[in-house]
Amino acid sequence: MPIDAAGKKDIFAQFSPSKSGTDTGSPESQIALFTRRITDLTEHLKEHKKDHATRLGLVKLVGKRRRLLDYLHRTDIARYRAIVAELGLRR
Repeated sequence: MPIDAAGKKDIFAQFSPSKSGTDTGSPESQIALFTRRITDLTEHLKEHKKDHATRLGLVKLVGKRRRLLDYLHRTDIARYRAIVAELGLRR
């Protein structure tokens, strides 16, 4: 199920470093949005195991999130650690 506009605004407001809710391009807000979409697609694929087109999209989305996390790790380790802790990505 796609994320509606209100859901996106909530994610951006919660994870935006400026906390204004309008900073949609920050790595933190993008990572949070990708994580939400990855979770939704994973749930979809548990029910529809043969949906290979969605599986390809999921793999691409995971790669995008990985690249953003790598960028954040290189540029600002404190922000990287904060977003990883908040989203619970590295257990």
